Amino acid sequence: MGEDEVTTIQLKKSVVKELKSLKRYPRETYNETISNLIRLAKEPRPKTQYDEFLHKVQRNKMRELWDNAEDEAWEHA
Repeated sequence: MGEDEVTTIQLKKSVVKELKSLKRYPRETYNETISNLIRLAKEPRPKTQYDEFLHKVQRNKMRELWDNAEDEAWEHA
């Protein structure tokens, strides 16, 4: 398929309604709206304090789960 070729897709009406609400201007096409969403999804996002908090909590929990005498005993069984 060439870059200029188009296709027909089916969307639930609720999805179309959400897409309409995301348009930057009234005459923006769905193709433009979806392309913008794809571009945004691909952009790296900066880490937030929440992300940092989750990472610290998960790191401690994983250490608790994996760094224990029972697991080490199995390694040498």
